[in-house]
Amino acid sequence: MAGWPILSLTTFLPLVGALFILTIRGNAADVARNARSVALWTTLITFVLSLFIWINFDPANPGYQMVEKAAWIPQFNINYHMGVDGISVLFVILSTFLMPLCILASWESIQTRVREYMIAFLVLETLMIGMFCALDFVLFYMFFEGVLIPMFIIIGVWGGARRVYAAFKFFLYTLLGSVLMLIAIMVMYFAAGTTDIPTVTATAFSKQTQIWLWLAFFASFSVKVPMWPVHTWLPDAHVEAPTAGSVILAGVLLKMGGYGFLRFNIPILPEATELFAPLVYTLSIVAVIYTSLVALAQEDMKKLIAYSSVAHMGFVTIGMFALNEQGIQGSIFQMLSHGVVSGALFLCVGVVYDRLHTREIARYGGLVKNMPKYAFVFMLMTMASVGLPGTAGFVGEFLVLMGAFRDNTWVAMLAATGMILGAAYALYLYRRVVYGKLLHADCKALMDMTRREIAVFAPLIVVVIWMGVYPSSFLSVTEASVNQLIEAYQTKLAQGAGAAAVAAR
Repeated sequence: MAGWPILSLTTFLPLVGALFILTIRGNAADVARNARSVALWTTLITFVLSLFIWINFDPANPGYQMVEKAAWIPQFNINYHMGVDGISVLFVILSTFLMPLCILASWESIQTRVREYMIAFLVLETLMIGMFCALDFVLFYMFFEGVLIPMFIIIGVWGGARRVYAAFKFFLYTLLGSVLMLIAIMVMYFAAGTTDIPTVTATAFSKQTQIWLWLAFFASFSVKVPMWPVHTWLPDAHVEAPTAGSVILAGVLLKMGGYGFLRFNIPILPEATELFAPLVYTLSIVAVIYTSLVALAQEDMKKLIAYSSVAHMGFVTIGMFALNEQGIQGSIFQMLSHGVVSGALFLCVGVVYDRLHTREIARYGGLVKNMPKYAFVFMLMTMASVGLPGTAGFVGEFLVLMGAFRDNTWVAMLAATGMILGAAYALYLYRRVVYGKLLHADCKALMDMTRREIAVFAPLIVVVIWMGVYPSSFLSVTEASVNQLIEAYQTKLAQGAGAAAVAAR
C-alpha cells in the first residue's frame, strides 16, 4: 500500500457507498434490500482497508505517519492535512470495526426509509474517521461538527417516542460548546499564522491566553465526553436513538471529547492544563460516583447503560489528567474497551427490544431458561463492563487507578468506589433480566439469538477477550506517542515556568 493515500481512501470510501445507494432504483423492497447490502459491503471493505493502516503503522515512531498534505485554501495557509499517530490510529480502527456490526444489527429492525438510514450511517463513518485523521484545525472542526448532522437525523427520524426532543437537546448542547472552540481556533490561527495542528502544537502561548483557550476547548470537549454536569443530553439521546445509533454514540462519539483533550488541551496548553487538572479531577469523581448511584435507580435498561457510560468516561478523564504514562495509557485503553463493551451492551438491549418492544427492566426475568446464548453474551459483556480480569474493562481501569494513585491517592481512592458501584448496578441489571422466574407469558415465548445476531456479537466477544488477555498488542501502539506527549508537556511547562521567573525579576 506504499504511496497510496490510504487515510483518504479509508475516510471517503463510505461516502462513495452513500452516493452509490442514492442511485439505486426499483420498488421499495428492492431498494431497501440493495441499500442494506451496499452499506454492509462498503463498511466491511472500509474496515479491511483500515487494517492496512494498522499493519503499516510503526509503533516505535511517535510522530505522525502516512501523512497526506495538499493546498486547500492557500491564501489563508489552510491545507488538507491528514495523518495518524499512536493516539489516533486505534480510534480509526474502532470506528471502522463497529460500523459493519451496526449495519448488520439494523438489518431487520429498521423497515422505514432504509435507504436514508444507510446513507446517514455511511456519511457518519466518513466524518468520524476524518476527525481522527485530520491534522488541520479547519478540517478537524468540519469533521468534528459534521458528525452532529447525521447523528441528529438518526435520532430524530428513527428514534423512539421523544426522539425530536432528544435530537434537539443533543444538537444544541454539543453545538453551544463548539462555538467557543471555533473562537479558540481563530485566536490560535492569528497567533501562529496557520491552522496546521503540528505547527500550532509547537507554538508557545502566554499563560493568560492559555487559560482562555483551554476553557474554550474544555467547553466543547466536556460536553462530548460527557462530563458532569453537562451530561444530561446523553441518557435522553441513548434512550430515544435506535440500537445502532446508541452503539455509535457510546462507541465512538463519546471518545471525540477525550481525543480532543489529548490532542489539544494537554500538548498545546500545558500551563492551563496544570492549573485546571484539580477541576477536572473534581468533576470526574462526581461523575463516577453520582452517575453510578443514578444508574442504580434506573428502570430503563438503556438509561442504566447510558449513565454507566458517563461513569466510565469519568475514569477516562481522571487518567488523562493524571498526566503520567500509566494514566494516559489507561485512559486511551479505557476509551477503546468502553467503545467495544458499551456498544455490545446496547446491542444486548437491542436483541430483547426487537422481540418485546420494551426496555423496562421489570418486564423481563428468567431469560436464561429460554435464551441461554443471549444470557452468556450478556454475562460476558456485563463482566467486562465491571472490569473482570481477563476482559477488556479490567486493563484500562487498573492503569487509570495506578496513574491516579501516583498523582493523588485521594483521587484514586474515590475513583475506586466507582468500580464497586459499577459492579452493583451492572450485576443488578443482569440478575433482574436474566435470572429469577419466567413470570411473563411473552418472555416464555422469546426465541434465542439468531445466526445474524450471533454474527454481530462474535467479533465483539473476540475483541473483548483479546484486549483483556493480550493488552500489550494495543498498549504498544500508543506507547511512543504517549511518552512523546508527556515529554512535550513537561518541556513546555518547564519553559513556561522559566519565562515566568525571568519576567518576575
